[in-house]
Amino acid sequence: MSDLQQRIRQEQRALELCAAVIRAESGERDLHFRGRRLHRGNAALPWFAPHLHPSPDTDDFDSFRGVADGIALRLSTSDAELHARLKPEAAVERFIFDMLEQFRCEAMVPASMPGMARNLRHRHDEWSLDFHHSGMTDTAKGLLLYTVAQVCRARVHGEQVLEETEDMLEATRFALSPRIGHALAGLRRDRADQAAYATHALSIARTVAGMLDEAGEDPRDGAAEPDDKRHNLFSLIAEMDREFEEAFAVADTGRSRVLEAAAGAYRVFTTAYDREHEAASLARKAVLVEYREQLDRRIAGQGVNIARLARELRTLLAVPARDGWDGGQEEGHIDGRRLAQLIASPTERRVFRRERHEPVADCAVTFLIDCSGSMKAHAESVAMLVDVFARALELAGVTSEILGFTTGAWNGGRAMRDWQRAGKPHHPGRLNERCHLVFKSADTPWRRARPAIAALLKADLFREGIDGEAVDWACARLMARAEEHKLLLVISDGSPMDSATQLANDPHYLDHHLRDVVSRQEQAGQVEIGAIGVGLDLSPYYRHSQVIDLAASTGNQVFREIVGLMARLRH
Repeated sequence: MSDLQQRIRQEQRALELCAAVIRAESGERDLHFRGRRLHRGNAALPWFAPHLHPSPDTDDFDSFRGVADGIALRLSTSDAELHARLKPEAAVERFIFDMLEQFRCEAMVPASMPGMARNLRHRHDEWSLDFHHSGMTDTAKGLLLYTVAQVCRARVHGEQVLEETEDMLEATRFALSPRIGHALAGLRRDRADQAAYATHALSIARTVAGMLDEAGEDPRDGAAEPDDKRHNLFSLIAEMDREFEEAFAVADTGRSRVLEAAAGAYRVFTTAYDREHEAASLARKAVLVEYREQLDRRIAGQGVNIARLARELRTLLAVPARDGWDGGQEEGHIDGRRLAQLIASPTERRVFRRERHEPVADCAVTFLIDCSGSMKAHAESVAMLVDVFARALELAGVTSEILGFTTGAWNGGRAMRDWQRAGKPHHPGRLNERCHLVFKSADTPWRRARPAIAALLKADLFREGIDGEAVDWACARLMARAEEHKLLLVISDGSPMDSATQLANDPHYLDHHLRDVVSRQEQAGQVEIGAIGVGLDLSPYYRHSQVIDLAASTGNQVFREIVGLMARLRH
């Protein structure tokens, strides 16, 4: 097993154990991790506090135990509705208020569970040292917020501050004492009463936020720019807000009364106008050449190391396979063909053979692109992504396919007119012209598919989206392949949308169907399905999903995020 595969499996195992601990201690059954984010069912839970986000690369297993205990206590001892109602709007005040509530919850450890208290203290100490050694306490604002975290937790828990950084805090703690001393005493006194405790926490949050404003710009604030975002949380208010609040919207979904009344039987009014097109046939050759040149310029400017990406994908997707035998070995299985040599030369030791294994990427990966109207703004970025991945996968020896889905018309098109001529029967089901696009088939090499991939830049392809049928179509194509492992990655920026279908049925007809399709395919287990949400969290539909920000992501960052999603699917 490669180092990358081993690291991925260890991380996944740690998260599974953490989820089990949280479920057991909180009494909530429907808790699980997606990526590194804890979910209750399909809903992502808040981030809670900065020390509850360990890294499998730098933190030990005891830190993960402390995180699991801290989250479980937060879920079982904190009234989420009361906390949401009382928390302030300003980013830094909200951050401090949320952190102080976490300290209160961790102070509620039963006396009969000293191991839990030890885990919590260990995790907070490890986070504190990590934060301090990163250089963030060298800035005035970082030191102030670090001091608040240390002093408040020590007071609420009745413990000493971290010994290693105690001397460094003295001057800042001395300046804080007259401003927050009364509220600090209230934290310890009212820790069993969340509402009363919140009054003191709000006072501290407002006071500290005011002190940060008074501090203004510190020339040292830009001195350290650590790569780990956990450290940036204390230095930049914008980063704190981005990390601890929902950075992306969550897909809006619901139940369809029409589908439920029909026992989940999805209907299609007519398939007469459904089409499947080779994307290259929908644009003139000269136009495709122009689009390809535009796409090549974008890829060159992105600075992606395709060879390195190919190596990562091969490491991730390849599995050892038998590839014959190596003879003439000094140990292994006895090679019967060399026994005569042993008799002729009794001192000869090279009479064994070993089975040879080579990594083989027996895998097929399909990218299914939502070509609805809202995706038009992301067309060039998405085309760049799938083009680079198709090339890297081919270098890695992995089969790839690029598909798209849209409709043949806006507002129902000819299917809608047929329905109107039929007297508008109730609940007709899907009411538009389904259009499926093939930008690159699995059997087409990347070089030959280059013009067709560039057809993604053709703006008039983007209309409306019928996601559920497209997922079924893409899975059917994958299941027809001979490869052992099959991955489907859906790229979308929204919920299924077809105005004619929604008006003739109900608003959630298509997204209810999408959830049913994904659930059925996941249970079948033949295709691993993941979703790449372009600025939108698609977790209500897909068990494995990754949100990407195409506007903010630079260099190889977005590629690493997608490789991470593929790793979770593969293992």
